[in-house]
Amino acid sequence: MEPYLIRKHSDGLLVFTINRAEKRNAVNDEIMNGLEEAVALAHEKDVKAFVITGAGEKAFCSGGDLTVFHQLHTEQEAYGMLSKMSHILTKIFLLPKPTIALMNGTAVGGGCEVAAACDFRIARKGIKAGFIQGTLAITTGWGGGTMILEKLPPAKGLKMLLEAGLYYTEELQELGFVDYVYEGDPEEGLQTFVQQMLKLEPNVTAAYKEILIRRWKDAGVSEKIEAEVRRCAELWEHDAHHKQVEKFLNKK
Repeated sequence: MEPYLIRKHSDGLLVFTINRAEKRNAVNDEIMNGLEEAVALAHEKDVKAFVITGAGEKAFCSGGDLTVFHQLHTEQEAYGMLSKMSHILTKIFLLPKPTIALMNGTAVGGGCEVAAACDFRIARKGIKAGFIQGTLAITTGWGGGTMILEKLPPAKGLKMLLEAGLYYTEELQELGFVDYVYEGDPEEGLQTFVQQMLKLEPNVTAAYKEILIRRWKDAGVSEKIEAEVRRCAELWEHDAHHKQVEKFLNKK
């Protein structure tokens, strides 16, 4: 079974699906490479919007695959993985097309960072999401902390990061993390959300997105993300992180 799917729809949507439902759509090297491939395709003229979602009904994305990434022990080893994914999410963050996280299920840790990289987050009613990295004695390490603090009022973004817990859709809407909640079929929810946007010419939507991109570039967002990644890599090496991951994996 393919670990990811890339589909271009006739209405101009390019949809990337993490196809690892049995692993709660956790990110590994294959998913990173697939995302990079999809982002390159998203620049094509006939693509009006880029969508990221997960397979199945349980998880949008559960973050990094700890069974793989727990093998990374040193700051340098962690930095290699963290910087690779942060560069990909930064490309999504700065993509000159509208980007949408179609949250079909739970988004945990790095899964929230993937969602934070997107312009819009739409979620199935009843799902949970949260930046739980703090419970593993690390910070966000793919740039999601910087991204969400650019997008939400600082107090609300910081609350999500510091509480390191899970929130239901109603709370996520109140915080401003989720823009639209749907019930039932994810495809129908997506179509309802994007139908007006897709009526515009791609060069118009790109022009509006470029206003945001200029603002973020002027604010030095790429440098802020790099500092975030470096700090997470430092914390990754500490015993506290490895002990918390061991505890988490032993619970499963």
